Amino acid sequence: MTAITVTINGSAHGPIEVRDELSMNDFLREVLGMTGTKFGCGAAQCLACAVIVDNADGSSHTNPTCIVPAVNFDGKSIRTIEGHAKEGQLTTLQKAFIEHFAFQCGYCTAGFLNEGQVLLERLQSAPIPRAALEDTILAALDGHLCRCTGYVKYHEAVRDVILAEPDRYLT
Repeated sequence: MTAITVTINGSAHGPIEVRDELSMNDFLREVLGMTGTKFGCGAAQCLACAVIVDNADGSSHTNPTCIVPAVNFDGKSIRTIEGHAKEGQLTTLQKAFIEHFAFQCGYCTAGFLNEGQVLLERLQSAPIPRAALEDTILAALDGHLCRCTGYVKYHEAVRDVILAEPDRYLT
């Protein structure tokens, strides 16, 4: 057993004693009751379980949770799907996913949304040329699997958010 402390969606949790082999996915779902992060393939291949890890330098990246022990997240700050909407208001990206009906069953949506959010934050810090947009979105979402074939709609939703504020994300 190891005691961990983790900040999730801005709230500190811990120290909480966890089994060393307990996955972060199981920690979120079973210990904290946060069921938005899904368990998909169990091999970090589909990335339905991806959460956002916020780095001390202000950057962020996604990280799978299905095979990564919760103890690996000790001291880290993460964001889950539950942390996107604020005071009942969906984010622009969440609204775009809905407008594009970028999901069917919705199982993979949390991972795609987290990855899309990381991309938006990265582009806000380091805008790219408009000509590189399609390839950039494709590269960001690559690796996320959707068994209902929602790839195009996820891509379109992210693109529309970026194009709605080109001065924010593009050079």
